[in-house]
Amino acid sequence: MLKIIIPVLMLLPTIWFSPRFLMWPLTFLHSMSIAVTSMSWVNFMSHGGWREVYYQLGIDPLSTPLLVLTCWLLPLTILASQYHVEQEPLGRQRLFLTVLTLLQAHILLSFMAMDLITFYIMFEATLIPTLFLITRWGNQLERLNAGAYFLLYTLAASLPLLIALLSYYKSSGSLSLMMLPYVGTSDLSSFAQLAWWLGCVAAFMVKMPLYGVHLWLPKAHVEAPIAGSMVLAAVLLKLGGYGLMRVGPLLSPLASEAAYPFIVLALWGVVMTGSICLRQTDLKSLIAYSSVSHMGLVVGGIMIQTDWGFTGALILMIAHGLTSSALFCLANTNYERTHSRTMLLARGMQMVLPLMATWWFISTLANLALPPLPNLMGELMIITSLFNWSWWTLALTGAGTLITAGYSLYMFLMTQRGPLPAHILAIEPSHTREHLLMALHLLPLILLILKPELFWGWAA
Repeated sequence: MLKIIIPVLMLLPTIWFSPRFLMWPLTFLHSMSIAVTSMSWVNFMSHGGWREVYYQLGIDPLSTPLLVLTCWLLPLTILASQYHVEQEPLGRQRLFLTVLTLLQAHILLSFMAMDLITFYIMFEATLIPTLFLITRWGNQLERLNAGAYFLLYTLAASLPLLIALLSYYKSSGSLSLMMLPYVGTSDLSSFAQLAWWLGCVAAFMVKMPLYGVHLWLPKAHVEAPIAGSMVLAAVLLKLGGYGLMRVGPLLSPLASEAAYPFIVLALWGVVMTGSICLRQTDLKSLIAYSSVSHMGLVVGGIMIQTDWGFTGALILMIAHGLTSSALFCLANTNYERTHSRTMLLARGMQMVLPLMATWWFISTLANLALPPLPNLMGELMIITSLFNWSWWTLALTGAGTLITAGYSLYMFLMTQRGPLPAHILAIEPSHTREHLLMALHLLPLILLILKPELFWGWAA
């Protein structure tokens, strides 16, 4: 594990001491070598339980896919941000890459933490670089408002988590993730168990986010630069799901009944946010609301506490991380050329960028869960486990699936088909950098079809 953390931190001298013309290529190659090296962690998937690699840091079959996804994302954010940041002074470019590197280091430490307090500290530490990305490198003046929403929602929900963890430590004497399944919450009264569970769950529900506490996400996505949108969609939302998976098995009988309203709200959110997507005119806002819809399914899969639900949630988190990040990159390529996120003002792109339309098509099909992509595998496992729990859930999950297909096709048709608007007279052709970026997003997604057992090694 230190073979990854140390090279990540060694990115900082690469960023600050490289000459101007070599800084972006060297940083990209360095981060890509880290991403390729992280693939070796997949070998540990077949070994159940934790593998401690340093004091209070380790990996297990649940955290391994999320760690690999985090490492894989850094070179992609660097590749996507080059055009956006290259116009700025050299010092600001170096600072931008430093913020991205520190954000990746904190996310890696969050997923590797073997102690809940360490996880909490790293979970909160990711807020600072993300806030810098949104408020410093965002496009519009509203980025300050989006940063305030992001900070207010996540901090307000995180304070009950800290209180719950400290009270649990006082009663059990341990916050080690290896010990939690054996310690349990039996020493607490039934009301204290419920309060403890709600305190833990609140922070992760906001981070996911659950429908009802999701208002910070569309604002943050729309105002963030492309790197911020990619990291938010691909990894930071998954921190919430990961935390729920860690805390979820500790449910007491009383708290497991308290999960029912969350399941209903999550599934209702799938339908509602999907319906909101159908009436969006802003492309980034549509993709952001689709993330809320997919995360609603993940919350439902985790909350019912079955192996199928957990496995489906993990599969969908990984597949959604690659798909939504790819969609944000495609939206950014349109924005760089038309300087507008309004779909009506940037339609008919297939006429002028036919190869990018191919990437749009593949990403849209992945978003609507076309077989045999992992997106469908995750959604089917969650829907099946929810149906096994209560057959009434089929009405909400079925409606959500149909609406997802509807807004995905609506997004593709609005951006790619139809006549080219009259105000677009000349448009820059697509670049090799952009095609490489899309290939690095979608090829892993397609290759996972051939080796799906990477996802459910932990369930064994």
